[in-house]
Amino acid sequence: MARLTRVEQQARTHEHLLRAGRQVFLRKGFLAASVEEIAAEAGYTRGAVYKHFGGKEGLWLAIVEADAGTHLDGLRQALGRTGDRDELIATLGGAAHEEAAKWTAVTAEVLAATAQQPQIAAQVAALQQRHDAQVVTLLAEHFERLGLDPVLPVDQIVVVIGALGIGLALRQAVLREPAADVLAQVLGTMLRST
Repeated sequence: MARLTRVEQQARTHEHLLRAGRQVFLRKGFLAASVEEIAAEAGYTRGAVYKHFGGKEGLWLAIVEADAGTHLDGLRQALGRTGDRDELIATLGGAAHEEAAKWTAVTAEVLAATAQQPQIAAQVAALQQRHDAQVVTLLAEHFERLGLDPVLPVDQIVVVIGALGIGLALRQAVLREPAADVLAQVLGTMLRST
């Protein structure tokens, strides 16, 4: 078996920490997860987390950044399969699978925890704005393709989807009541056929 170069070892450590961070955040939530637990799950010391990511917040940002392309590709494919307004609404407002709902609740924890930390909050905001801009472009393309006339600008619809999605995920996590229909109903009021 060939020895890994230093760069390969660092890349491997980075990937192991990303995977472990995602698993621990999903299992325990952002606030309850510790750097020590994440490092142990990956088979490293807490120093590895600080070296690669600067701490728990940096690790979360790196996970989101690493997953952004996959999320957008999945959304692009799902929207590409829609043939009318109702299918598009069902795609955007449908029930998220359990892992996605948990990750949305973790995201809400991160937003609350970092709101009073200007440097981290700025990084979270920049990441969210980049992601939102890509989603806006994607939705605008499919709204036009399907002949939909949104009652709000597309960028505001993306904000509504994100904010309502987070709120509903938290509600489901705390109250254990599914609320997927709410988002679909709101989307239905925002998208008219031309």
